[in-house]
Amino acid sequence: MNKGCTFYFVRHGQTYFNHYRKIQGWSNTPLTEEGTEDVYRSARGLADVKFDAVYTSDLSRTVQTASIILEENKHADELTIEMMPEFREVFFGSFEGEDVDKAWAAINKELKYPSVAEMYAQSSIPERMNATKKADPHNDAEDFLTFWTRIEEGLMKLISKHRDTGEKILVVAHGNTIRYLLNNLVAELENPQPLLNASVSVATYRDGAYHLEKYNEVRHFKDIE
Repeated sequence: MNKGCTFYFVRHGQTYFNHYRKIQGWSNTPLTEEGTEDVYRSARGLADVKFDAVYTSDLSRTVQTASIILEENKHADELTIEMMPEFREVFFGSFEGEDVDKAWAAINKELKYPSVAEMYAQSSIPERMNATKKADPHNDAEDFLTFWTRIEEGLMKLISKHRDTGEKILVVAHGNTIRYLLNNLVAELENPQPLLNASVSVATYRDGAYHLEKYNEVRHFKDIE
């Protein structure tokens, strides 16, 4: 039987831009004290999982998060972090660092919904990303095709290396990166909710198909005993 492989996707811990409700794509801000503690709690819940490889984006918040997970893991002595720019968050162009509500109000002017809430309820992820690029005065924000091509290339590198090994792969990335990736790969995942900081989503890859085992899981969090 095909061994496949299993991906553990972990969103980074809360950062200061998350805390201040500012748009954070390629911008780098460190984890808050609360964010760091939540990562430790998540890491303790994953301490017994024997990972065979660890990947992150090349942004500091994912590397910081992965480092804590490896610090708490019981089987990580020989593991090293491999940074991959393919797994960066969506790039929001000149909206980077902007107040979240102001940014989405500006983006919604392109989509022309009566409110931002209705925009989220009625528009698709590709529509919102394409509108973000159009609303960006510098036109630097990523549209959906650019973003998807980037993260798909990253995933194909991992599949090429780990398929049929039976290995468990830790990928520490970003909320939109993980959510949009799984939304496009896992047939049973429809309209996924935004991911919590330090949450874990698990998907297996076998015989050319992805199957979701967990999504946005935080019940494994463990405090210091």
